[in-house]
Amino acid sequence: MKFLEVDYRISLFRAAAFHGSSHQAAMVFQMITPRQLPAIEIGRQRVEFVFQSPQAFAKGNRPEWLAQLKTDAGFAKVAGVELTLLDICRYFHRAGGINGAAQAAHDLGKKADARILAKAADVYENSAVRRLGYFLERFGHSKQANALRPFVGKAKSFKALDPSAKPLVPELAATEERNADWKLVINVPVEIDL
Repeated sequence: MKFLEVDYRISLFRAAAFHGSSHQAAMVFQMITPRQLPAIEIGRQRVEFVFQSPQAFAKGNRPEWLAQLKTDAGFAKVAGVELTLLDICRYFHRAGGINGAAQAAHDLGKKADARILAKAADVYENSAVRRLGYFLERFGHSKQANALRPFVGKAKSFKALDPSAKPLVPELAATEERNADWKLVINVPVEIDL
């Protein structure tokens, strides 16, 4: 990344595995960057770049919220547990879908520092923060979930847990469960490995 002169953080499944989520098998090496870059292949490893707006990236890529991974070339920046959870709930479509995000929240939620989680959440879209709060609460990580509760008050409307899932028949949308605590429409079933 020095060659490209682009800042980065390793995140999503690779960071989840680094932090101890054994369910998160990283098939692709994923990095969050403030620039759009094409995927590359280095030997047998595929590297995928996930774009985050430069403003949000600069606010969130704080050294105290990052960890380090030892590599052959030195040390690489890895998202801390809190950023990993937020990244996965924001970019869930690139991280195993809603069930992948739920699995990460289940596996890593207890390790997240509630104070850091609340501060880092300011950088993310409100719906992604509420999605993470819902998962944390569902899996018994109440201290971490409570740190995200203030974001519910800022929400203007209910959002779908999975915005990409649309009912086949529009009338079925009225029967979907609504979670008032997190202002989410639970429009898909959530399944994880225990």
